[in-house]
Amino acid sequence: MGAKTALLAFADGDPRPALRGALRSDPAEVLGLVRELHPTYEVTPIGDSSLGDDAYPPDDTSYATIRPGVELLCDRRLVTGSPSRLPGRLLKRGAHRRIILHSMHSMSDALTFAVWENGDLVRSLSLSPDGGIVENIGEPYGFELPYWAGDRPVGATLSGDPYALPFHPLDLGEDALRFLFGFILEGQPHPDDTDPFDVHLHGFRVADPTGREQAEREAAMQALLARMKPPRRYEMQPDGTLREITADGS
Repeated sequence: MGAKTALLAFADGDPRPALRGALRSDPAEVLGLVRELHPTYEVTPIGDSSLGDDAYPPDDTSYATIRPGVELLCDRRLVTGSPSRLPGRLLKRGAHRRIILHSMHSMSDALTFAVWENGDLVRSLSLSPDGGIVENIGEPYGFELPYWAGDRPVGATLSGDPYALPFHPLDLGEDALRFLFGFILEGQPHPDDTDPFDVHLHGFRVADPTGREQAEREAAMQALLARMKPPRRYEMQPDGTLREITADGS
């Protein structure tokens, strides 16, 4: 599994019908939306893309579309692992609408999704195998129930240890994508799923004009690399088990 998302939507109800079809939004209108949500940043149009290609855009990049009844942004700055702390300006932007957040990352198996109705947080789930359950607010949706009931177990990890959660967050994340937005990125699509590559997005470079954010991000990355342990390697044994290869190759 290798899917990643950073999605935030403001909708007048269910956004799934609005995302179907190869419509193109007004570039000037989308530019205005991105500038509104990034008031202190330099926003510059770049090449267009699709939801299938850029549901998780690079640093300093935002992709967005405006369809009848829904505004959808793919933007890592706008999502958070603690939805209950979503910035007030975003809550105000969707005060009388439905706000939907979906974020998952295949490198860390982290998943976050949340829904607000008319300013009230009705469901928030944020979890990962390393961090455990960060938030679990509101009643689970129906698509979640088999996971919580233990019907979607995860096999043993490469080390042979049991997985840290009773289900794989990315499996649940794909079901959440379908339920909230009507598409998936990995797995077998349903006949009525939207093809994310048909959802056209306008792209923008969104940069901190002071350079401070970029410098902090680079410093954080260097600190993370300094703390990382050497990679562990394994080889398959004749009986199908995995044996770790030691530093001397034995």
